[in-house]
Amino acid sequence: MDLIWDGLVEAFRLLRRLDPEMLQIAWMSIKVSGMATLISVLIGIPLGAVLALARFPGRSFLVSLSNLGMGLPPVVVGLWVSIFLWRNGPFGFLGLMYTPTAIVVAQAVIACPIVISFSLAGFQQLNPKLRLQIMSLGATRWQTLLYLMREARLGLLAAVMAGFGGVISEVGASMMVGGNIKGYSQVLTTAIASEVGKGAFDFAIGLSIILLLLAYGFMAVLTSAQQKRRPQ
Repeated sequence: MDLIWDGLVEAFRLLRRLDPEMLQIAWMSIKVSGMATLISVLIGIPLGAVLALARFPGRSFLVSLSNLGMGLPPVVVGLWVSIFLWRNGPFGFLGLMYTPTAIVVAQAVIACPIVISFSLAGFQQLNPKLRLQIMSLGATRWQTLLYLMREARLGLLAAVMAGFGGVISEVGASMMVGGNIKGYSQVLTTAIASEVGKGAFDFAIGLSIILLLLAYGFMAVLTSAQQKRRPQ
């Protein structure tokens, strides 16, 4: 109990003093996870729409692949991203290894299948006749897609929340490709793991509370948007 209490006191101290180290780590987490989520949304929602609305050879295989991707172990993603970004890898010339950008890439790979699968489910819950009705009124393909996204917004917001939740909480890939470099590529999850390794449990608990507050704040905003009642 003393350990937990010390952690709570440390979290309060960090928040009250706006500890520069804490702010830097928290901002890095927000930046890389936010960017990875944005990338996964820009890629995942259109792909989810295509898989839900189109019929073509190999579709079932791609759906199964996206569902499999929801369970991708972060360390496996970290391994393969490291191989591609390593100095002798295909993209080694970019010099991205052990940078925040590498973390964004790894987290986007983790989040994309999650967003695709949730978006696919959201679009599939719509009435199949709705698209035909919209197009019969003269709507273009883009107008049709935008209207369907509006109708499926509850599922799409769930996709965004699931994607963000999948990356803000992961540690393995971020540690492997980012290097956990203090003051540069260290995020909250890797900092917590590092502090636990050093035996600084009070600081680790403090950082974990900061992480939970950040995650809750993001989820609360999206949940509020998701649960708004439609105008009658």
